[in-house]
Amino acid sequence: MPRPDGTPLEQLTQYEALAEKAYDDMYDSRSPAACYSDLKDYFASAIDAAKRAGLKDEAERLMRRLDHCKQVYRKQLSTF
Repeated sequence: MPRPDGTPLEQLTQYEALAEKAYDDMYDSRSPAACYSDLKDYFASAIDAAKRAGLKDEAERLMRRLDHCKQVYRKQLSTF
């Protein structure tokens, strides 16, 4: 997993972008489970960066987004 540089806020932004790319890639992948695993890791890193930056609202927003992605995967892609 890439390790973004910069401040926690910059890392948050970079990890969130990686998570969203993994989410998009799930739909075109022969192995959506691998993309799903990546997106969970990236969101966890983004949430951690938000917490380190003291951005509670951002951490909560990212947790809600992760929960949504998990629901989508379970409903639409986990049967592959």
